[in-house]
Amino acid sequence: MAAAAPTVPGTAVAGPDETLTVLVPTRSMATAAEALSPRVRAFPVAPDDGPPTGDAARAQVWVPPSGGARPSPDLLAALPRLRLVQLVSAGAERFVGRLPEGVVLCNARGAHTPSTAEWVVAATLAAQRGLPDLVREQDAGRWTPGTYSSLVGARVLVVGAGDIGRRVGRMMAGFDVELTYVARSARDGVHAIDELPRLLPDADVVVVVVPVTDETTGLVDAAFLAAMRDGALLVNAARGVVVDTGALLAELTAGRLRAALDVTDPEPLPEGHPLWSAPGLLLTPHVAGAVPDSDARAEAAVLDQLRRVLAGDPLVNVVAAY
Repeated sequence: MAAAAPTVPGTAVAGPDETLTVLVPTRSMATAAEALSPRVRAFPVAPDDGPPTGDAARAQVWVPPSGGARPSPDLLAALPRLRLVQLVSAGAERFVGRLPEGVVLCNARGAHTPSTAEWVVAATLAAQRGLPDLVREQDAGRWTPGTYSSLVGARVLVVGAGDIGRRVGRMMAGFDVELTYVARSARDGVHAIDELPRLLPDADVVVVVVPVTDETTGLVDAAFLAAMRDGALLVNAARGVVVDTGALLAELTAGRLRAALDVTDPEPLPEGHPLWSAPGLLLTPHVAGAVPDSDARAEAAVLDQLRRVLAGDPLVNVVAAY
C-alpha cells in the first residue's frame, strides 16, 4: 500500500574516495562488509553498547539490529556524518520521522517475503482445516472427528498488494482461490482501500500484509470486522497496531469470526492477556519471517546496498529521505 519509493544517489552517502564507515549488528556482517572493499570499515554495535565513540562515530551508514528499539537521540547525536540507515527488516515504522535531516532510510524489502508469505499460507491452511483444535484434542487423547473449512476455492481478500501480498497470491494460486487485492489506490487488478466495505462481506479469508502508516494503523477496526462475513478468517502478518485488539477480541469471543495472528498489540503479548485464551484464534509469536535463510537474505540486502554506495549507484528500497 506504500507509494513507490524514491531513489537517492549513492554519492549522497560517501564520496568516491572516502572511507565508508558502517555500524552493523553482528561481527559476521562486519567481516562481510569489509570484504567488499578496502574502503569499508565496519564496527559491530550492540543495542546496549551506548553511543559510538572514536572511529565508529564517523559512520555514514548504520544497520540497526532486527527488532530493536526506536533510534535514541543520544545515538543519533553521536553520528554527525550519518547519511544512511539500512534496515534488515521490511518494517520501518520505528524509524520513520525519527531521523535527522540529510539521512536516507532504506529497508530490506524482499528479504523476508518468502517466509512471511509461507506463514500466511500455513496459518490459513491450519486455521481453515481446524488443526489447532485437533492438536489440542490430540494432547488430551481424544479422537474427535469433525468437518472444517477449506482453502480450496475460497474467496481470499489480500489487503496490501506489495511484495509479500503478491507472493501470497502466487502461493495460494495452486488452491484455486478467488483472489482479490486491495491497496491504497486502485490500479490494474487492484481495488482501492475505500472499496473495502463492499469487498469484505464476500471474503472467506482476509489477509492483512500492509506497512504501518498513519492510514493503516487501526485499519482493521470494529467497522472493518463487522463487515466481514460470519465465520470468516482474518490473517494478520503485518503489525499488531493495524488491528484493533479490543474489537477483534469481541468478535472472537462472540464466535462470529476466526483469526490467525503472527503479530499483536501489545507485543510481546503479556501473561494473562485475553488473546491467549480467545476462541477461534491461532497465535504465533512474530515468527513469520524467522526461517534459517532469513538472516542470510537480510545480510545480502545490506551488502547489495553497500555495493551501491561504493559505486555511487542509486540506493534501492528507499523508504524516506530526510
